Amino acid sequence: MTYRVVFVCTANICRSPVAEKVFAAEAARAGLAVDVSSAAIGPWRVGEPADPRSVAVLQAAGYPTEHVARQVGPAELAADLVVALDHSHVRALRHLGAPPERIRLLSSFDPAAPPGAEIPDPYGYGPDAFAVMLGMVRAAVPGLIAYVASEAEHPHVRVAGGTRRARPRGHRRR
Repeated sequence: MTYRVVFVCTANICRSPVAEKVFAAEAARAGLAVDVSSAAIGPWRVGEPADPRSVAVLQAAGYPTEHVARQVGPAELAADLVVALDHSHVRALRHLGAPPERIRLLSSFDPAAPPGAEIPDPYGYGPDAFAVMLGMVRAAVPGLIAYVASEAEHPHVRVAGGTRRARPRGHRRR
């Protein structure tokens, strides 16, 4: 079974699809065999493509853009790691029954981000806010890759070149 990572935001059209595409591409480059997806807390945009501004920043950075929004369900809650984009998503995921030890804020993997930092929702803003959001996602991805690679003690995770050990801020090993 492959290690599963799910990114979650409000409607699955802005932040979580960007995080999904960036992480999937960078994890593949790192030789990490992982199943990556994203989903929404609510049903508001299910079936829709990513926001055009998310598509534009992904395209400009050379990442894939194919996406259809979906809502969190039992399969997403059962993922090995559920990555929330802000604190409201963490609370909603806990309420939906995701195991708390599997939920992390994406920014917790960015060593330069202050504790408790979030990836703000760019939806109500212009294209510059989407570029900033992409930059924040990209800053957290190396730490997230290191974390997932450190979970390679599980036989279903393959890491090219060995295992790197890393834990997000505030994580204690069970």
